[in-house]
Formats: sequence, structure tokens, C-alpha cells
Amino acid sequence: VQLVESGGGLVQPGGSLRLSCEASERTSSTIMAWFRQTPGKEREFVAYVPWSGGNQYFSDSVKGRFTVSKDYAKNTVHLQMNNLKPEDTAVYYCALRVRRIVLSEIRKAENYHYWGQGTQVTVSS
Repeated sequence: VQLVESGGGLVQPGGSLRLSCEASERTSSTIMAWFRQTPGKEREFVAYVPWSGGNQYFSDSVKGRFTVSKDYAKNTVHLQMNNLKPEDTAVYYCALRVRRIVLSEIRKAENYHYWGQGTQVTVSS
């Protein structure tokens, strides 16, 4: 499975960006997620997106500002980021897990099998 990300860039505080992640394949049990990472820190969970049914989950730091949509025809997941803050600056990664997992484990990066190349998001005036 290959994941290709796009959409990062530089934006002013309060602005918006949309990231996209296209998967080369998926099944009904595929789970996708978004993480982010800053230098010297571990990857931080951002959002959890089951392809077929189930709820989406977001970290407390982005809840209410970030949303996720799915394009089934293109095997693509979009992360819409609104009201961006300087602390959102990071490299953003999409991740894929081939089978569902209990909710208590969705925030752990080691539980995902495939990763995108990462895309830089910089929020600065």
C-alpha cells in the first residue's frame, strides 16, 4: 500500500489548509489516521478515520477546528484545517492500518502499518 500526501504549505494564523492523502488500495476494514510531528518530539495523533462506518475521532487540540472527509472513488482522505494556530506547525503524516483496532489503541503511531511521506504545515505571520 502506498500513501501519497499533498496540500501542505505556509499559512497565516487563523487561516485554512486542506491536506489530502491518496491510498493505492483499501478494503472495508481499512482505517486511516492523521498524525503530526515537530522536531525532537514523537508523532502526535490528530484524527482517526474509518473508511466504512464508525465514528471519527480528533485530538483535543484540534477538535472543532479540523474535519475529515472521504472521497471513496479516489481512495482519498482530506484533512480540512481551519483557524490554524502557530502551534499547529508540524510535518503532517497520514497513516493506514489494514484492520480495525480497539479505540484505546487508535492514538498510537506504532499500530499503523503504512505511512505517507509527510507534508510540512507552517503557521506563521
